[in-house]
Amino acid sequence: QVQLVESGGGLVQAGGSLRLSCAASGRSFSNYAMSWFRQAPGKEREFVATISRSAGVTSYAPSVEGRFTISRDNAKNTVYLQMNSLKPEDTAVYYCAARRGGISYALDEYDNWGQGTQVTVSS
Repeated sequence: QVQLVESGGGLVQAGGSLRLSCAASGRSFSNYAMSWFRQAPGKEREFVATISRSAGVTSYAPSVEGRFTISRDNAKNTVYLQMNSLKPEDTAVYYCAARRGGISYALDEYDNWGQGTQVTVSS
């Protein structure tokens, strides 16, 4: 198991940028694929981005492709989400999640979740 703590959320104007971080504690961070999900008010939690254990593979939801970048630093036990060209529809609570093994887009395949960080994009 790993414990996850997100940070870096906040209020930003449309077109702006934010960088989210997710710090993991526990052993063997490099054994976990990492992902970001988000949940807007009144909506279901949705996949945003994922990165493989060695960072060799990344994948994004179509809605954020080309604007968001996921990365990780296994020496620091941290995964990042760089968000550029933010839009009001990106407003949500952003969660990082970890799973042993390969990447997955499915929420129910992740059993380690952070508490979430709020991102609000004003128009």
